[in-house]
Amino acid sequence: MVQTAVLAAIVGLFLTGITQAADTPIKIVALGDSLTAGYNLPASAAFPVRLERALRAKGHVVEVANAGVSGDTASGGLARLDWSVPDGTAAVIVELGANDMLRGIDSKVTQRALEEIVRRLTERRIVVLIAGMRAIPNLGIDFANGFETIYPEIASKYDAVLYPFFLDGVAGDAKLNQRDGLHPTAAGVDVIVGGILPKAEELVARVRH
Repeated sequence: MVQTAVLAAIVGLFLTGITQAADTPIKIVALGDSLTAGYNLPASAAFPVRLERALRAKGHVVEVANAGVSGDTASGGLARLDWSVPDGTAAVIVELGANDMLRGIDSKVTQRALEEIVRRLTERRIVVLIAGMRAIPNLGIDFANGFETIYPEIASKYDAVLYPFFLDGVAGDAKLNQRDGLHPTAAGVDVIVGGILPKAEELVARVRH
C-alpha cells in the first residue's frame, strides 16, 4: 500500500509538471514593419494582438509581442534584433522587406539582412516563421524575381516555417486596405490572420515538439 501510494504521488507530480509546461505561454515576437505595428489602427486591431487571439481560440497558450516599427527595412530589423527579441522568446515571425521593395533597395542587401536575422535567431534556438512579400509590378520582372525568391531560399536554408505572401487575400482589395492602398484595415488584418494561422500553428507545434 505504501509503495502504491508513493508511486501514485510520483506519477501525480510528473503529470502536474507536464500540465504546467503545457500551460506556460509560448512567447512569440512579431518582428516587422508597419504591417505588423498596425499603422493607423487601434492597438487592439494590430496583427500581433489579433493573431494571439486567434491562436488562443484554437487552444494555444501564447503571448505575441508587437515588435513592429513603421518604415523599417530588413536592415533596420537586423539592427534592433537583440533588444526586439529578448531572452525567453521561443518563436519569431519575421515580417520585413516591404519597405525595401518600395524603396527599390538592391534585393541582395535585403537578402543579407534577412538571412542574418534568421541565422542569429536559429543560433539562439528560436523557431522562425518567415512571412514573404511580393514586388509591385511596376518595378519590373528582374527586380521581382530577385526579390520574391529571397524568402523561400532563406526558409529552405534554415528550415524555417514559410508563409509565402503576408498580404495574401488583402493586397489590391480596396475594401480591405486603407486609403493609401498599402496598409490593411482592421478587417484586412483579420484576413491576414486567417491566412497565416495554419503556419502560426505549425510554428507553435515546433516549439512544443
